[in-house]
Amino acid sequence: MSMRKRSGSGSKRHLKEKIVQIYESFFRGEDLTSENPTFWDEFFLLKPKISQLESEMNKLTSEQLLNMKDNINLLVNQCIEMLGQDHQIRLVYALQTFSGVLTTMYQRLGQDVNLNMKVILLGTENPNAIMTKLMEHCYNILSGDVPDSLKSMVIKLLLIIATGVENIDENPLVEYFMINSLFEALIQLLCTSGERQQHGYDVVILIMILVNYKKQDSANPYVVKLSILDDELALNGYGQVITAALNDYVISTFGGMQTNSGSWLSSLTSMVGGIFLTSDDAQPVYRGQRNCSGEEGMLLALYEVAHLNRNFMTTLAHSSSTATSAPPSPPATLPPHQNPPNLAQIQALIDNEQPTNLLVTFFQYCSIVMADTRTEASINKCMLCFITLTCIVEEQFANSIMHDQNLTFKVQLYRLPMRHRKLVPEVPPSQPLASTLIEVSGRVVRGVHRSSAASVELPEAVSGPAGERLAPAVGSSHSPTQVPGQQRNDTAEEAEHIHHESTGCQYI
Repeated sequence: MSMRKRSGSGSKRHLKEKIVQIYESFFRGEDLTSENPTFWDEFFLLKPKISQLESEMNKLTSEQLLNMKDNINLLVNQCIEMLGQDHQIRLVYALQTFSGVLTTMYQRLGQDVNLNMKVILLGTENPNAIMTKLMEHCYNILSGDVPDSLKSMVIKLLLIIATGVENIDENPLVEYFMINSLFEALIQLLCTSGERQQHGYDVVILIMILVNYKKQDSANPYVVKLSILDDELALNGYGQVITAALNDYVISTFGGMQTNSGSWLSSLTSMVGGIFLTSDDAQPVYRGQRNCSGEEGMLLALYEVAHLNRNFMTTLAHSSSTATSAPPSPPATLPPHQNPPNLAQIQALIDNEQPTNLLVTFFQYCSIVMADTRTEASINKCMLCFITLTCIVEEQFANSIMHDQNLTFKVQLYRLPMRHRKLVPEVPPSQPLASTLIEVSGRVVRGVHRSSAASVELPEAVSGPAGERLAPAVGSSHSPTQVPGQQRNDTAEEAEHIHHESTGCQYI
């Protein structure tokens, strides 16, 4: 009687997907196209496994990658060729494969600076023609009638190329952006609201990065075209993207400030709980630190356009009036047996609704940035804010807007949260933007003065005729003390808090 032998789990053979087998054979140097002329058409119908592709490339040393350049050149050429086809599946899979190859090569370039990335990817025969074809296909996709998801993938591919190296001037592939400009196709995406919402942030970031490529050494076409751009729709779209990013940061910061403004008991509870719940592996989070977000790139983008384009100044004051309505009735909006909230606070929040004016939002953002100057990164961000403000106020049109007595705004500026003082929403005065600028700058100046005054040991003061202690001489290197009879606006505990919160301001 014959018995069927049952195979155990250990004897089962691990089956690999077809695309993984192709990756392994391809990076062993095998020629897969000689016996199958339609190999690439079939290859780009298979869903790519980017992790497996990167794994196979990382197995090779720098010397092996250079020896494998013929196969890699062929793969790159075929990916670029597929971008010109109408077959959506092949086009998407070609973009994903090419993005995976570029990402891996930039990672290897960071590990080995001597790696000849351009030769491995493009070969030595005609790399300019290959990159020109790539830029042409990207231009046609960005300016064509194709799905937004496809345009988004192309922009992501361009961002991988532009941000592959920390120093953009050392990026071996960014020079092809200068030879084949994509500025018109990118800026056109900012003109319509739908495409601006989908791609606006990535487009502005990409333009900002390309503007900074060797702009001091050579004629950068992106610098030239951004400086002469006069399309009102494009400039407004550029400004709206920056406004949205900065406004999100402002709202999140003000929301956190209102959430953290509880009683002293809740502050003590959260502090003690944080001590016992924080693990040893967790990174410490210091008070005043915030998570890095896209607002930093938008700040640099704002500086570039304010510095280069005078036509952008009209966008700074472009705003839409928001109709204010009366606060809702408490009985109609609250469940029974619940006390109604303070209507004055509700009205203050309604009156201080976040504006769409870029200049107002930028002032609010500056008040947040300038409140924390304890680290080198925050100091650099604060300095960039001041440089951008200088570019704005030096322009005659923007200056006249800020001093216009008929154009007033209620700008809610940021105040540092303190454990001994509960922050209550206040209605700021309606005033020209020049007054708001003075108020923002004055806060930094007062913080610098108090910080330096508290950190310097004062000399022996000279006794006056009535026994009162006078301030040191004007030429003294120490900070002056308070002039007799002068009233201080801040309490002692506020001054001490400002000193601790403003440590580092003297380095601006």
